[in-house]
Amino acid sequence: MDSEELELRREIIAQCRWMNANALNQGTSGNISARCRDRMLITPSAVPYDDMTPEMIAAMPLDRATDEWQGPLKPSTEWRFHRDILRARPDGAAVVHTHANYCTILAIARKSIPAIHYMIAAFGGPEIRCAPYARYGTQALSDNVLVALENRNGCLLANHGMITVGSSLPKAMWLANELECLARQYYHSLLIGTPFILPDQEIAEVMESFKSYGLQDKKD
Repeated sequence: MDSEELELRREIIAQCRWMNANALNQGTSGNISARCRDRMLITPSAVPYDDMTPEMIAAMPLDRATDEWQGPLKPSTEWRFHRDILRARPDGAAVVHTHANYCTILAIARKSIPAIHYMIAAFGGPEIRCAPYARYGTQALSDNVLVALENRNGCLLANHGMITVGSSLPKAMWLANELECLARQYYHSLLIGTPFILPDQEIAEVMESFKSYGLQDKKD
């Protein structure tokens, strides 16, 4: 492995540790992938992040739909939707999947997140969709995720968690943090009454203004 790939592997591990330390995930339930030229680097299955080393990261080809992998350990059981997202989204450099508490609460209730705050524009549109339920690790789940992520940079997974895709690994993690923040705000606003939803035109204008701040990866 060259120095560029080694650094990316180290960054994946650092981001995994960061998301757990900042309560975006628990244990080994989440997973992270990143594009490395024509391959996907992805966290291995069931390895505590504090014990993970760069050599443990699995590599899978992106130039074809296959379950082949390289490395000493099996890739995450969620490799299918990571692979399919990166294959479908040439603008995407990294995918973050977590079981963040408030995102998961809304996903259990199968609630999408409407435009309760203008920061939803960072996700590419006026709503963060909740993908229908399918068992973890299945192609059915991956297919549902691709639909929910159409023209979006994040989605919820019914009875499961959340996913974000970004133009870089730090951007994907930033979006994951923002998504959990929006989920927390929406959850608490529902507790005190009916939240006011910003109109689609307002979100469209915010999306346009975000372009100069680099806060939008994909235009709706």
